[in-house]
Amino acid sequence: MKENQNRLEWLVARLRERGFRLTPQRMAVLRILVASEGHPSVEMIHERVRAEFPMVSLATVYKTVHLLKEIGEVLELAFGDDHRRYDGNRPRPHPHLICVKCHSIADVDFAGLAELPDEIAHNSGYQILNHRLDFFGICPACQAQVPHASDRRYD
Repeated sequence: MKENQNRLEWLVARLRERGFRLTPQRMAVLRILVASEGHPSVEMIHERVRAEFPMVSLATVYKTVHLLKEIGEVLELAFGDDHRRYDGNRPRPHPHLICVKCHSIADVDFAGLAELPDEIAHNSGYQILNHRLDFFGICPACQAQVPHASDRRYD
């Protein structure tokens, strides 16, 4: 919880130093992004903000998320067809586990990843600007819902 509070204070400071207003609706978006581990879409964030501010527009949420993305404080995960999810907890590149059934997204720590971009840049001559590493599979909750063929009885 302390980490979330520190992250929220950091975001507030970053927006203030750039002269952006901190409306109650914008603060609600920040709180949701900081507390969320589920990588919400803008629509999901909007739904949660509306619980507190019923008149908030989807455009307001889009603008806030886009602003945070522009200043490097939100990581955007795009999945084609304009399907995007956002990580406000850890806005730096890191691996994600993505369920192909329920579309949940989980963070995963991988110790060797920190050096990988430098090694690839060194070996290839590329200047690495950004990177993304996603693993697609079926999450434990979805696995529990689908019986495996080996679990079926044939009478």
